[in-house]
Amino acid sequence: MRTPLPRSRHRGARVALPLTVLVLVLSACGGSSDDGADDDGPLVVYVGRDEALVSPLVEQFTKDTGIEVEARYAETPELTATLLEEGDATPADVFLSQDAGALGALSEAGLLSDLDVDLTDKVPASLTSTDGSWVGVTGRARVIAYDSEKLDEADVPDEVADLTDEEWKGRVGFPPGNASFQAFVTGFRVSRGDDAAQAWLEGMAANDYQSYEKNGAVLEAVNTGQLDLGLINHYYWFQTAAEVGADQMRAQLTFPKAGDPGALVNVTGAGILSDHDDAAAFVEYLLSDAGQTYFVENTYEYPLVEGIDAPEGLPALADLQGPDIDLSDLADLEATVRMIQDAGLS
Repeated sequence: MRTPLPRSRHRGARVALPLTVLVLVLSACGGSSDDGADDDGPLVVYVGRDEALVSPLVEQFTKDTGIEVEARYAETPELTATLLEEGDATPADVFLSQDAGALGALSEAGLLSDLDVDLTDKVPASLTSTDGSWVGVTGRARVIAYDSEKLDEADVPDEVADLTDEEWKGRVGFPPGNASFQAFVTGFRVSRGDDAAQAWLEGMAANDYQSYEKNGAVLEAVNTGQLDLGLINHYYWFQTAAEVGADQMRAQLTFPKAGDPGALVNVTGAGILSDHDDAAAFVEYLLSDAGQTYFVENTYEYPLVEGIDAPEGLPALADLQGPDIDLSDLADLEATVRMIQDAGLS
């Protein structure tokens, strides 16, 4: 059984401790507390996802379990940098990340505790860490959004390498500063090598790619006819379609062919950074029927736990074949960001 590490651990150390160690709180007058509560205080969760999407689930967790949560929201790259800077002194007990690469970076730094196999076994092995240091929570497929009033699906390239062709000059957009795009580029590097990834980035820069701040802005540009093709995650389309109606969507989606870097299926995930008694309970809640159903119904991501249906209209997760990589290898985000900047895409 994998067990949490104490907050005072050294980086990289793996020390086994009992999974449930209760610490009694001493009262102000020096006596024992009457209710036997622990002294960990509120569970501090760093959330690298949109607050409007995640905060209702956090509130529901507190309602269902009685566990108080102090959630701190920011972009995943920002929180990852913060956690690496804070190191073992971080106040965070759990990190809910937008992508696997950030968790891999924290694992390499020795900041994540080993999770109990009862948690990690809930998720397919290809969609979680290989060493049990973090667990996948939801799946997100990379797709190409296209303007269906200008293009048929057969017209859309099924390999991202083709997007550097002259035919697509000025017609393709993506958010180079976004964590999901950076994870895609990291997957490109892992599967095809740094030289191929750098050549693709430079090719897109030379082909007059269109830069956006966020995936949602890319989809909006395609949906309003301002952009012909956009590289995004699948759920942005489903979120918009739920608001306006699928039949009102000018933008449509196509999935790159199996094995292509553009077909990456990344995950959101969670890791534990301390020995707080309630940290595992929060991660377990994310993988519960309630947690998985919440993400399906509100973020339109793939559930990773068996028995929960994916959003209607999505191909089965098992049918998607991304590049043959270990998601734990998406950790080298720093080099990826440098490559994106060197190519002139930021």
